[in-house]
Amino acid sequence: MDKVLHTTDGLYSQVAELIQSARKQVATQVNSALLATYWNVGRLIVEDEQKSAHRAEYGKQVLQTLSKRLTKEFGKGFSVSNLQYMKRFYVVYQKQQTVSVKLSWSHYCELLSISDDDKRSFYEHECINARWSFRELKRQIDSSLFERLLLSDGQGNKQKVMQLATKGVEMTQPSDIIKDPYVFEFVGIPENKPIMESDLERMLVRGIEDFLLELGRGFMFVGTQQRVTLNNTHYYVDMVFYNKILKAYVLIELKRTKLTPEAAGQLNMYLNYYATEVNDEGDNPPIGIILCTDKDSLTAEYALGGLSNQIFASKYTLCLPNKEQLIAEVERMIRCSEERG
Repeated sequence: MDKVLHTTDGLYSQVAELIQSARKQVATQVNSALLATYWNVGRLIVEDEQKSAHRAEYGKQVLQTLSKRLTKEFGKGFSVSNLQYMKRFYVVYQKQQTVSVKLSWSHYCELLSISDDDKRSFYEHECINARWSFRELKRQIDSSLFERLLLSDGQGNKQKVMQLATKGVEMTQPSDIIKDPYVFEFVGIPENKPIMESDLERMLVRGIEDFLLELGRGFMFVGTQQRVTLNNTHYYVDMVFYNKILKAYVLIELKRTKLTPEAAGQLNMYLNYYATEVNDEGDNPPIGIILCTDKDSLTAEYALGGLSNQIFASKYTLCLPNKEQLIAEVERMIRCSEERG
């Protein structure tokens, strides 16, 4: 057996090299097509805006309508915020030749958040030359590498800053581009969503889905792990429903810890995203529910986003289960899980 393995080493190396080369070519071609498309989308938006006599209202009305129509036809990837990135992409890089296919759309979204031209140019060139991954670029920006270099005296000190900054640097790989959620959207294939780690979480998701649908109060299941992209960072909502009676989305987050202000703030952030990016005309503000399954206590809290307590109490509570119902149902599911275990 060892002899067979040894004799195939050369063949394996050649085949592996061929596959890696092909994957790199595919990643480069997909990335190049995505960047060219988004640059041209930005160009068309800018040119159309320049024709409009009411430019101040353009961003609010035209982009929202365009986003809805594109999303309906082509799926995710055309949120108002992403269209605004495309517009800025064209404005900043008006010569398409200056766009580097060595960087992904995630890289460019991060770079476009930098208003200072010199600072953006520095990170862009370092990113290309050092082959930084998107996460590495974000880390370097967050660590204020550009500012630290400006403050350092002498070439020797600048080199020391760069050496420390690039220690353990994470370089981009073809697989990074292929796995990028933006690429999944662009090519129209299902995204690899995060997998819930524990059996308890998976059981709760199935149980809560059945519980709400069986209430018979207008609930429709949208999906689990629904992505929300804010400031070029991807988050995932555990469960999303739509209530036909309320005409509102209901977002549910499962936490295995006690309720924290950070968790409530994050859910309210998701609600604001749904209100501006997902809601159709005629939809009411979305509502959120946090279920905390800490071992010492079970809690359920509603997150209202921008919704007033008065409206929530008068309209939403007619269709939504109260906290006691939710807690009792989760407790029942956990008991059943423990008995089976």
